[in-house]
Amino acid sequence: MGLASPYLDFVARGLEARLLGRRRPFLAGFKVTHRCNLRCRACPFWRRPADDIPYEAALRAMDALHRAGARLLILEGGEPFLWRDGRRTLEDLVRAAKARFYRVGIATNGTLPLESEADTLWVSLDGLEESHDYNRGPVFRRIMENLERSSHQRLFAQLTINRRNRDEIPDLVRFLAGKVRGITFQFHYPYPESEDLYLPLEERGPVLDGLIRLKREGFPILDSYATLEALKDNSWRCHDWLIANVEPTGQINWGCYLKGRGPADCRKCGFAAHVELSLAYDWHPGAIAAGIRTFGLRPFQWVTDRTDGTNGAEENDGIHRPGD
Repeated sequence: MGLASPYLDFVARGLEARLLGRRRPFLAGFKVTHRCNLRCRACPFWRRPADDIPYEAALRAMDALHRAGARLLILEGGEPFLWRDGRRTLEDLVRAAKARFYRVGIATNGTLPLESEADTLWVSLDGLEESHDYNRGPVFRRIMENLERSSHQRLFAQLTINRRNRDEIPDLVRFLAGKVRGITFQFHYPYPESEDLYLPLEERGPVLDGLIRLKREGFPILDSYATLEALKDNSWRCHDWLIANVEPTGQINWGCYLKGRGPADCRKCGFAAHVELSLAYDWHPGAIAAGIRTFGLRPFQWVTDRTDGTNGAEENDGIHRPGD
């Protein structure tokens, strides 16, 4: 147990990368299962093998992530709240993660009770009721009930913008105000069988301009102005090595969210988290502030040392790095 500063940590790794060529991920997504209780048109993951990662394998993956440098972790699926290993539930993984990382979040479809020791819960939404249920099935009202009943202090909505819902995004933001503490965005990526939902790059501008106006009006949009502007034409430098991803098999991929998951077309990227983190690495103050607000980071906090004396990833840690 020791005192650490997420702020100084991020600055130090930025200097390490620039001066020493030592690149380490900061944010990690962990797909603990591909199992899901929904069959969303836009999602490819429920179609894949459904074994949950065993608890001990999950701990090994967390330790490998920590050794590599990751300090923020988001548990995903599938639907992560379905994860089981015997009598263990997702909360066991949350507790283990909180002993290793500055902040732990969960990305969920919101159809199960929204209670957890995780620092933040992101509830995925694809529009107002008709558009959302078109993609995910008739669950919008249940999600709204779960939001209302939840006692969690950091409930966020993650909105995915697509061709079908783009015109209702401002109304959705207004609808969610007061129901969630913050709202983040991304654009739909055209996975196979969902290409019709892809919103071409040249059509993003009006949607993003509307979000910028709403943010200026005080709605709880967490994405920085810089990220919302950059997404209009993808005019940003991608530092995808700042991100790592874990599969339910335990395999760790270092780099783009799509690595090992499907064909990647950078021109169609709409992953705002990649944009925000890359802009933060480039010392953009708005992006840095957005990251601090989104994860609720403090200047200093107590952490458990899980590095086992190493600094950065070991060569045999099983992580597939950029360029592998």
